[in-house]
Amino acid sequence: MTRSLYCTGALARRKLQHLRPYACPFETLLSLVPDTGSLLDIGCGSGLLLGLALRTGKFIQAVGVDISDEAIQMAMAMRQSGLNAGQRERLALHLSRSIADWPVAAFDVVSLIDVMHHVRLDIRSEVLEAAIARVKPGGILLYKDMGRRPRWRALLNWLHDLVVSRQWIRYTPIAEIEDAARKSGLAEIRAETINRLVYGHELRVYRKPGPGFAHGSLPGQLREVRGLTV
Repeated sequence: MTRSLYCTGALARRKLQHLRPYACPFETLLSLVPDTGSLLDIGCGSGLLLGLALRTGKFIQAVGVDISDEAIQMAMAMRQSGLNAGQRERLALHLSRSIADWPVAAFDVVSLIDVMHHVRLDIRSEVLEAAIARVKPGGILLYKDMGRRPRWRALLNWLHDLVVSRQWIRYTPIAEIEDAARKSGLAEIRAETINRLVYGHELRVYRKPGPGFAHGSLPGQLREVRGLTV
């Protein structure tokens, strides 16, 4: 499916999208996106999560923002050549240089996938707070980043970003994300460590208090966590 989504554009960037599901558990992430409603993907990169969500039949209004012009251009190429007309109408992509460029609307799902370790340390709290503010009452925050433990996996994650992204990254301890979510009144409904090849992933799913999705219910894959049933 990724090969059919990304069939135009720079070869190296296309190949990265083709190979990414081998390292990143997209099947798990997609299971947490509802079949209807709205999704804001912050740091969407080349739009792979959004493209896969639409191609797998989710009837969502999807919005992606990213700071990289090259990534957004690739996402736009994917939108044009990899999606049908109806799917294209439900996908919007925006170049975002700062939080001020994000949509001000609230969404059923807001995702931060492999983003936080690329964000400057001094604005990480602000980015997380702004993401939480864009979750509708009853909606979910979908957070995943590379794990800090065990150290050998973290080292290989770090080397990957150094080679691919040419960035010297620093991971955010997952405890800091959990603490910030709790202080914002979010309820944790899923906490999981997922290992894929040599890569370690820390997944957290939070629900904002409220009546539930305006356009459907939470995905069935969200189960009881720490005494909370959804």
